[in-house]
Amino acid sequence: MGRAYEVRKASIQKTGAAKSKLYSMYAREIYEAAKTGGIELESNASLKRLVEKAKKEQVPADIIKRAIDKVGNGADESYTSAYYELFGPGGSTLIVKCLTDNVNRSISSIRTVINKCKIKMGAVGSVSYMYDSLAIVSVKDMSEEEVMDALIESDIDVSDIEKENEEVVIYGDPKDLFAIKEAILNKKCDATFEMDEITMLPKEKVKLTGEDKACFEKLVAMLEDIEDVQHVYHNVE
Repeated sequence: MGRAYEVRKASIQKTGAAKSKLYSMYAREIYEAAKTGGIELESNASLKRLVEKAKKEQVPADIIKRAIDKVGNGADESYTSAYYELFGPGGSTLIVKCLTDNVNRSISSIRTVINKCKIKMGAVGSVSYMYDSLAIVSVKDMSEEEVMDALIESDIDVSDIEKENEEVVIYGDPKDLFAIKEAILNKKCDATFEMDEITMLPKEKVKLTGEDKACFEKLVAMLEDIEDVQHVYHNVE
């Protein structure tokens, strides 16, 4: 299975976590996007994308509305994205992305998990160089040739295009995420996007067994339970 499957699998695992955590994280992301780019969906591509994703993951409409309304009503909250790079069991590595209003709380929570699982935190760049930061867009009901034509017509360079089941998957620079989608829509106005993500994919993977696997699974579960943790990227098959 392709790289897109791994991203989709991680998303499914995330939606299977506690609903309150999922709703809270989307509320933060939507608020931050609205605060940065404005509350109108049609003029704020980041906000529009987040609202569409939240609806797909069945986040209640009132939670989405409240997050946007907070900006319109003048609320002044401040969230920071923070990344932590970890060395796990058996040669595994992890990148933990947080969206938080209290960095000290985030790092304290993560250090508690690190100590309980007896792993190590790396310096900035010690793990991330082993990952590629990519935009991934998958579209249905289009051929690879049609997708390629759309990207060429819009003068967009991408890293790779592959066919996966009934979808064409495009891998590109994170800054080109919206441009890729716009190029596809210009070619096929009713195009259906199965995925549009900015993610971090490992350049190489490791397979864990026995105690290492059990420890890793416990580690990931504990990290995902932390309130401020937005994503956990890793190199384990």
